Amino acid sequence: MKKILLFLFLGAVGFTAYSCDKDDDVVVQQGQDTINQAFDISPTFTKVSDNLYRWKDNFNSPLVQSDMVLIYMQIGTEGGAPIWKLLPYTYYVGNVNNDAVDYIYEFTKNSATININSTNTFSLTANPSYYQNQNFRVLILPANGTGTGKSAKGNAVDYNDYKSVIKYYNIDESKIKTK
Repeated sequence: MKKILLFLFLGAVGFTAYSCDKDDDVVVQQGQDTINQAFDISPTFTKVSDNLYRWKDNFNSPLVQSDMVLIYMQIGTEGGAPIWKLLPYTYYVGNVNNDAVDYIYEFTKNSATININSTNTFSLTANPSYYQNQNFRVLILPANGTGTGKSAKGNAVDYNDYKSVIKYYNIDESKIKTK
């Protein structure tokens, strides 16, 4: 009888050890779940110089360390739907100097900033259409633990492709509000 119990015990331990693997890409940290957030903004930029305008906003609550922020700029429409371009984005003005306007963002756990810079020969102050009435979409997303931008199946997420990001993070665009 003791031998049967011993074999049953060893069998159960062996089965349990065999069924474990290290391919689990999902990491859950209790109390630190991030809920996808998305909102639209039409910010008022503050003049820093003729060639630099800035917008900064604080988040309602600090981000979790693994959160990431993506900011997309609306660069046009197609069939009535907005076309979103991930920042940083450089727009070439098309003049003889080949001047450019750069849209750049940065974020901390407490805030996000958008900077609009132009080349020295192109004054943003004289060309307000590059910083006035611009629409941006801010996405606050949980970054995976490895920072690789890959799903559990190994498929890469192309953050430059707005539609792929929305699909991957299951964001309902009909619920996106303007801040």
